[in-house]
Amino acid sequence: MTTHGGFEPVFCTIVPPHVLDRLAQAEDPALAGPARRTLQRDAFERTQRRLTTVLGATAVPSAADGKPRRTVHDARHGTDLPGHRVRGEGDAPGKDATANRAYAGLGATFELFLQAFGRDSIDGDGLPLNATVHYDRDYNNAFWNGEQMVFGDGDGEIFLDFTIPIDVIGHELAHGVTQYTANLTYFGQPGALNESLSDVFGALIKQYTLGQTAAEADWLIGAGLLAPRVTGTALRSMKEPGTAYDDDVLGKDPQPATMDDFVRTGRDNGGVHINSGIPNHAFYLAATALGGHAWERAGQVWYDVLTGGELKEQALFVDFATLTVKAARERFGDGEELDAVAKAWEQVGVRTL
Repeated sequence: MTTHGGFEPVFCTIVPPHVLDRLAQAEDPALAGPARRTLQRDAFERTQRRLTTVLGATAVPSAADGKPRRTVHDARHGTDLPGHRVRGEGDAPGKDATANRAYAGLGATFELFLQAFGRDSIDGDGLPLNATVHYDRDYNNAFWNGEQMVFGDGDGEIFLDFTIPIDVIGHELAHGVTQYTANLTYFGQPGALNESLSDVFGALIKQYTLGQTAAEADWLIGAGLLAPRVTGTALRSMKEPGTAYDDDVLGKDPQPATMDDFVRTGRDNGGVHINSGIPNHAFYLAATALGGHAWERAGQVWYDVLTGGELKEQALFVDFATLTVKAARERFGDGEELDAVAKAWEQVGVRTL
């Protein structure tokens, strides 16, 4: 299965560059050092991803039979991927809690997409799910590189083990779903939509695993990732964008909740991790207005738009919003689902055509 349109090099991290940039300027070397090394490593991996795409990556055979094919590797604090194989599909849990969490997170992501949306793995065709843990030393990130998941252990000062929040695992794998479907350009508003969709499905995977309704969920992305010394609860909040953290070292969460506060910047690929707060909040508003399990109605609408073939690679917020209204009508008719979706976009200041 190929990506929609032209293939774009994919390298997506859970911790935004602006957070690491701020951390790299800390006076304490124990905080600044790991952040600087992480930024350097991310830049190297991003370049490698572009080269791999240009030269052509090796295709991995898929087998669509509704069963996951998970493999977890251990980089042993090195950077060679995928690393030493430590657990394969069906193997008993080992002694490494990080590897076990990665394995479980891959499975939870597979389960949500299969059971809620009828999608067999991230490509829809049974793609094997591979992950590498213990990547590098004090590495403050997790990423999807277009082919596999990679998790750092964190520096223990600001960030803990990146396999702890299951929504981080789901978020990164969801970048793969976008890669294989709409292939949204990773810059500006299309890039913010790309990031938002990963937050949406990351949140849904967490809620599905916990059996939570929209009202019961915390709507935080990366809860449990920040170390005790950090003044904050998570990386992002879909319920209240801009409130996830307010810390002396990390600064204040810069995410806007509405178009009134849309951030124009050339950094972070045009603010993809910042302005994603706007469509994130729209999904939260739609899901909570409808109640029940968010993957059953609001999630279905968002998934329909992502995979329906009409979402263009350069789509803006207004384009995505308009397609969600159309999808809500096509799937549910002129009922409360349509009203909830339309009102959610109106509340965040995105008009629909």
